[in-house]
Amino acid sequence: MRCASVRPGRRTSRAAFFEDAIDPEDPLLGFAAYVHKAPRANSITPERQRAFIAALAASGIVTQAARAIGASMEALYKLRALPGAEGFARAWNLAVDRGMMRLEDCALERAIRGEERPVVSGGEVVATWTRHDTQLMLFLLRQRLPERYGDPHRNSRRDPRPGDPLYERIRAEIEASYPSLEDVRASIQERIAGLRAQVEARKAAEAAQVAAGE
Repeated sequence: MRCASVRPGRRTSRAAFFEDAIDPEDPLLGFAAYVHKAPRANSITPERQRAFIAALAASGIVTQAARAIGASMEALYKLRALPGAEGFARAWNLAVDRGMMRLEDCALERAIRGEERPVVSGGEVVATWTRHDTQLMLFLLRQRLPERYGDPHRNSRRDPRPGDPLYERIRAEIEASYPSLEDVRASIQERIAGLRAQVEARKAAEAAQVAAGE
């Protein structure tokens, strides 16, 4: 999900977010929708049901998909439970599964790429450094490669903490593949020194121009 608004105060607005729409020919939308015997003006028609499933598959968020078609959660859950709405219920579950897959992909991307963190000097951002979430990496490795990173002697669903042999072993393997903290600090200091040198050179050039004008 991406935010289209440049104003942070609007990033919780329903209109601020947009997602990639799924293909209208997607098999997910081919479910047997529930047909009301006596539809009313606010009934959740087959068209609205498919729009809801499409929005849910795109966002992974039930409340946002409900807003997308202007229906209440109560009405949607009531419809889902009706006899004859089994196709709608199955499509709902599959759409949520897609949302979970998207969440897993986002977590994996974040674990691999890390997060850019600013380095502030004198009240200004002078550089950035990449922070990798070790806990997130550990979780993904245990889930995707349990035969290597799981603990064969204890419950594989446990959550090892710092100091735990399993935690320390996996962390050592992860950290070995990335630059050391000293290298990161040295790189940051080098960039700061370079920026300072550029500022000093610019100031010197400006002073020289002023002196030449006098």
